[in-house]
Amino acid sequence: MPVTTSELKPILVFDSGIGGLTVLREARVLMPERHFIYVADDAAFPYGGWEEPALKEHIIKLFAQLLAEHDPEICIIACNTAFTLVGADLRAAFPEMRFVGTVPAIKPAAERTRSGLVSVLATPGTVKRAYTRDLIQSFASQCHVRLVGSENLARMAEAYIRGEPTDDAAVLAEIGQCFVEEDGRKTDIVVLACTHYPFMANVFRRLAPWPVDWLDPAEAIARQARRLVPLPDGFEPLNGVDPAIFTSGRPDFTTRRLMQGFGLTLR
Repeated sequence: MPVTTSELKPILVFDSGIGGLTVLREARVLMPERHFIYVADDAAFPYGGWEEPALKEHIIKLFAQLLAEHDPEICIIACNTAFTLVGADLRAAFPEMRFVGTVPAIKPAAERTRSGLVSVLATPGTVKRAYTRDLIQSFASQCHVRLVGSENLARMAEAYIRGEPTDDAAVLAEIGQCFVEEDGRKTDIVVLACTHYPFMANVFRRLAPWPVDWLDPAEAIARQARRLVPLPDGFEPLNGVDPAIFTSGRPDFTTRRLMQGFGLTLR
């Protein structure tokens, strides 16, 4: 007998904004039997302006509400800033729930680099996090890793995916520090350590002073979620659209249209 979709709990995908759509897209490919609930904490976006204790409290309180209301199978935290800050706290606060985190893809970058020069393009919050520096120490100690914290790129990516024009000079000002030349070697990998950034990967490639590998973690995150939730022996194909929840309750018209393009309906 095939498993009906009503028998399967949904997967909750959480981000500070719409960057987590890059992860949702990959997760749907690998988990075709599941419904998803997309949560954008746009009322608190961007997270970079928060003090850490207040942001921790805010996210834990929000998850208490989300878990009680939606009872997901697992939660994907599709936000480097959130998970590197509060991932351990979420697991401690909700031990019955499994969380798939998003962390800078420093380990695969260190494994792939040929020049030994790697840059991590992230939000300021992710750059300053001890979690990020521990990843470098554990997996990339033989590399030269440059941490580049962008104040504006997440906002710019949100505007870009909504169809708003971008200024090449402004984008280049955010990514320019990623490119290092040292002793005849050049940066060959840039880790996209914010799920918003892959939306602009084509812009980054066009503006880059030389070709690099822009490392997008979305597929790896989806694979980890798939490992935690095995595919049933049989399942029915899904119909309809998944819900998207914006904590502000006031997504604008372009955001609503974008959600529809991703097969999401706003609650």
